[in-house]
Formats: sequence, C-alpha cells, structure tokens
Amino acid sequence: MVEAQQSEATAPAGSARPLIVVGYSSKPEGRAALKRGLAEAGLRHAELVVVHTSLDVEVADLRAELVESGIPFEVKEAADALDPAEELLSTAESRDAEFIIIGLRRRSPVGKLLLGSNAQRVLLDAACPVLAVKAE
Repeated sequence: MVEAQQSEATAPAGSARPLIVVGYSSKPEGRAALKRGLAEAGLRHAELVVVHTSLDVEVADLRAELVESGIPFEVKEAADALDPAEELLSTAESRDAEFIIIGLRRRSPVGKLLLGSNAQRVLLDAACPVLAVKAE
C-alpha cells in the first residue's frame, strides 16, 4: 500500500526535491529513525518515503504525524515484514534517494558482536549513504 501526501511547501522552480528513505517501525529504533528523517527533510527541503512494517492502527498514527509535519511524504508497506531491508534498498535505488535512515537498537555486549541482519544488509548493500541512529 502506498499513500502520497503533498504539503504546501514546494521546491524551487526547475528543481526536484531531494528524497530521503526512512525505515520505520513503532519500536523505539523506528521512532528514532522517523524523528531524524523529519529533521533532515526539514533541513534539506526533502521529501520522505517511509517504509514501514507496522500494524494498520500504528500506520494511522504515523500518517497523522507526517501530515502534521508539513513535509511531503509517501508511506510504503514493506512487502515482506520479515525482510524490510529489500524494500528499503529497492525504494532508495528506484527513487534515487539522497540517503537512507535506519534505527539501531541497543545491544548487550554479546549482541554488539552481531549487527541486526536487516541493518547490516542495508549498510552494506545500499547504493547511497546510510544514516544509522540509536533509539533514545
């Protein structure tokens, strides 16, 4: 499912808006990625494409927050909730994204030896820069 929302803010004539892809879930790391994505989009006058793996109820809250921000956005549901990395990578590549933002969770000392497989895949396979943010 894809939903696009236009805000009243527009890019200067003759120029395209930069695009930022955000990996979102309702977990703290997903919220951190969205928060940073909104901040970066505001600074860069960019459009957001938010790829999510959330339940419908949570998506309604996500859309409300995006509408309130006034930043142009599109919400995409990851086709495979167990492998959102593929959706992030393909969206970023097909839309020529400036960068991708993902959230990372805090890990135990043993867990620090292994990065989450989705995060690792995005970091290693993305054709554009990736900004990884920690949950608060």
